[in-house]
This record gives sequence, C-alpha cells and structure tokens, in this order.
Amino acid sequence: MLTLVIGDKNLSSWSLRPWILLKHAGLDFEEIRLQLDTPQFHEQVVRYSRARRVPVLLDGDRHIWDSLAICEYANELAGGKAWPDDSAARAHARSVSAEMHSGFQALRTAWSMRAAVTGLKVPLDAAGLADVARVDSIWCDCRLRHEQSGPWLFGRYSIADAMYAPVVLRFNSYGAEVSPAARAYMAVALADPALQEWVRGAEHEITFEGRPSAHR
Repeated sequence: MLTLVIGDKNLSSWSLRPWILLKHAGLDFEEIRLQLDTPQFHEQVVRYSRARRVPVLLDGDRHIWDSLAICEYANELAGGKAWPDDSAARAHARSVSAEMHSGFQALRTAWSMRAAVTGLKVPLDAAGLADVARVDSIWCDCRLRHEQSGPWLFGRYSIADAMYAPVVLRFNSYGAEVSPAARAYMAVALADPALQEWVRGAEHEITFEGRPSAHR
C-alpha cells in the first residue's frame, strides 16, 4: 500500500497535485496529513522527508518527494497513462507542467491556496495579471488542440491537469477573470469528484478543526 504524506487540504497546493493524480490513476493509497505552520509539523515531517517538506510518497522503503517527482513515479505505476500517448502531446504536456512547477510566482504570492474559500477579493499587480493571462493561454491552447479527445487539457486526465488543479481552485477562490474557454475548463475541473473530495476535506479542516483559512 502506498502512503502519501500531505499538508492541510485547505492550504497545501503542492500536496493536492500528487493526491489527485493518484486518485485519477486508480492507485490505492493511505493518507497522512500533517498540519502546516505548527511546531508539530517540523517534529513529524523529518520522519518522512529529509527535505522537511510535503508531499512525500512512501512505497515500502522508497521515499519520493516533490510533487512532480511523485507524479512521475505514479505514472510508472499506472503504466504510463498519466501522460498523453502521442509523443508530441506528451512533450507539450511535460512543458506546461514544468512551467507550472517552476513559475507563476506572482500569482502564488498574491493568491495563496484557500481550497474551501470563495469570494475572496485580492487585487493582482501587473506580474500577477500576466500570470493569469499566461495560464488562460495555456488552457485555451491545450483545449483547442485536444477538444475532440476528451474534456481535459490533453483529452484524458493527465499530470498536466493535476499540476493545474490548485490554480483552478485559486481562480475559483479569488474570482479570476478568464476567457470563456478557460472558464469551461474550470467548470470541468471543479465538477471532478476527486477535486470535490479534496475540497470537502478542506472544509472539514476549517469547520471542525479550527484551522486558519489563509496561508502565505
């Protein structure tokens, strides 16, 4: 049995990415959640990761950390189906996933992850607006190329969708102004049962555990 160590569901965008991919890949796993921004987190996380960060995937004596590395490992376990079959589409999917992994810092800083909260009003500076426009462009381009093969960025669900799932939640929380095509993709992602399960977990944290609703 795989075990995924994650942070708070309301706060941890990086934890969501491998979690939702494992769900879509049909890989059974147990979940260990560590509360972020607490003394206990720093005491507990060292049991699982020398990097002292979540997420971490445990598979026997293997410890795989970093969201994208975990997604790649899950892809191997799932028989390579977490990337598109076509080599050109696969290269494109890897490119937009890596761009998400390493970029969009202005957007991340201004609009922190609050998975269970909507109606937030935080203005973006020019760099943040440029990040939103770039995400919108990526989604529109992917959907235009692959709209005939399914509702996700590359037709069927892939690592690219997992990488952008927290952005969908951020856009939903803060009311991002996006194009109709991007809005349609968001609707598909927000209706995803796996993402809805994650949001319910985030709501539980806020309602029953008294956890803060903001994280920066």
